[in-house]
Order: sequence, then structure tokens, then C-alpha cells
Amino acid sequence: MFSEELDKYSWEETTEKIYSKTTADVEAALGKSHLDDEDFMALISPVAARYLEQMAALSRKYTLQRFGKTISLYIPLYLTNSCTNFCAYCGFNHDNPFQRTILTEKEIVDELHAIKRLGNFENLLIVTGENPKDAGVDYLERALQLASPLFDNLSIEVMPLKAEDYERLTHAGLYGVVCFQETYNRARYNVYHPKGMKSKFEWRLNGFDRMGQAKVHKIGLGVLIGLEEWRTDVTMMARHLRYLQRHYWQTRYSVNFPRMRPSEGHFQPNVVLSDRELAQLIFAFRIFDHDVDISISTREGAAFRDNMLALGITSLSAGSKTEPGGYYTYPQALEQFHISDERTPAEIEQVIRAKGYEPVWKDWEGWG
Repeated sequence: MFSEELDKYSWEETTEKIYSKTTADVEAALGKSHLDDEDFMALISPVAARYLEQMAALSRKYTLQRFGKTISLYIPLYLTNSCTNFCAYCGFNHDNPFQRTILTEKEIVDELHAIKRLGNFENLLIVTGENPKDAGVDYLERALQLASPLFDNLSIEVMPLKAEDYERLTHAGLYGVVCFQETYNRARYNVYHPKGMKSKFEWRLNGFDRMGQAKVHKIGLGVLIGLEEWRTDVTMMARHLRYLQRHYWQTRYSVNFPRMRPSEGHFQPNVVLSDRELAQLIFAFRIFDHDVDISISTREGAAFRDNMLALGITSLSAGSKTEPGGYYTYPQALEQFHISDERTPAEIEQVIRAKGYEPVWKDWEGWG
């Protein structure tokens, strides 16, 4: 399990290593075709900022070699804002006083058809708050069964499950699982997750092993930028990715680096990541791993997403609504977070084509 692997690394020593990297370390990393975590630390270090143009060129080169001039499009479907966790930064926090919604089967079907009217989406990400009693595995299985006839590629972003539950859901059409560790800083984790199942650091961390054991086709990792030192967090995630690739080598992987956005909890980020630093991070991750899918959600603004199209990312969300029932009824409901890119899927498709890229609505490779 990765929790045992993580114990080998000191948060403080990793941070010190990153900030001690030199220009010679950066240049050495840029000259390699296969990088280790020390090289990755060099590319995200402060001193690497002066190499941003060179990193962008390399990131573009590797992305074109591996993915061609394509951008995959996906859309999230929020089924419930009901949650038993008390995460300090999240709008779904159990203590937030608002009416909770759990979509019924009819409402799920209405949402599914409303999404189909938005565009040619085949990649659907089903999202829930963590409420195992009222929106547990049975509920998720039924949602996948309802969505399967309409969408070719189904992923979930839900509470961590048992390996046998992930395997059960694969038989209902599940292709991928996305889970955010939020932060790999074990000592500080419970500051942000004081109560609820999400407070169990190791259960969440080892959930990725359980996905691999269940032979989930694609696993998505992420940290929430704004909680702890971002350079250290993403280094731990890079190590986690390498561990998973060694142990579950037939699985595909994706990464995401969401920056904290305003939510109902009004939590103020402890760390601010600038656009330039986020670009550096994306370039570094692409140079570190040529095959990983790098996604940017509608948390990010339109201009930044457009600028990154040709420089390392491979998938975008489009037309996102982060409140349950948002596509069919557009209620004044509580969102998990506020989106920044409010363009329609058609508008985003137009931008992708204008840059000479092909929007991909279906993950053909995933079903090959």
C-alpha cells in the first residue's frame, strides 16, 4: 500500500530539497528523456522559473508525440450535495446550513438527457458528496446503469470505496475513478478534514491501491492547491503516480491540479499559485511523464485554459454545473465551488478548432 511508501519520505526534507535545487539541476533534468522525482523537483523549483519557455517547448513536443493535436472533452454530473464530511474548504461541508439534494432516478435521467443536448459528450464524470448511507454503492451502481446507454465513457469522483465495490461498479459500466488526496501532508491533513470518513488519511490514500486491485481502467489523482506547500504536495503526488505505475502497470492515469476557488465555506487559501507557476507545474509534469492525461477543469479561467491548449494539457471539462440538477432545471442551489470558465461546450469546441486542434468527445483509446 502507498501509505507505507509515503512513510519513507519526510515532508520537511522534500521541501528543503526542492528549494535547494540549482540551475545545473534544472538543466540536467531538461536534458533527460526519463526523469525521476529528483528531476521533477528541479523542474518545479523556484529556480526553474527562468526556464519556462524551454519547458513549454518540451511539454508541447512530448504532448504532440503522445496525443497528437487532440483535446478530450468531458462534463461532470453532480448527483448530490449531501455529505457527511466536515472539510474546512468545501461548500458541501456537513455544517453548512442549506437544503441537501439527492437526485432521484427520474432527475438523473433528466440531467443525462439535458447534458446530451449540450453537445456530443461521451465522457461523463459522475460526482457526489460523501454520503454512504443515502448515496452509497447501490445508488452509484444504479446511476451508472442509467448513464451507460447514453455515454460511452463513465467515470466517478465519489467517496473512496472497497476494492470489491470498485470491481462491482466496473460491471455497471464504470471506466475510470478520480480521487483527490487534497494534501499528502499527513501531519496537517486533519486540520482540513477534522471529522467524517474523509478524516481517515490512510483509507483515502490507499484507495488508489484498491482501484488498481479492482482493475479500474483509468485512475485520476489530484491535490487541492491552496492547503499546503504546493511544490511538496505535487512531488508526493508524482511519487504516488510512479508507485501506481509500477504496481498497476495496465492502468491509465490522469492528474489534475485544481486551485482553490471560493465556496460556501469562505475558506481562504493558505497558498496562492500564480498562473505562471501553474503553467510551470503543468510543463514539469508533462516532461516528467509523457503518457499521463493532464486535465484542467472550469475552475480555471477561459484565457488560461485557452493558452494551455497547445502546451501540455490533454483534456478539458466544458459547460460544467457543480450543483445537483443544474443542467435540467438551473436551480439556485448550492454549488461545491464557483466555476470560472462559463463558456458553452460549442464555444469551447470552436476555440479548440481555431487553434488547429481536434476536440475529442469520446475516449476511443480507452475502449480499444
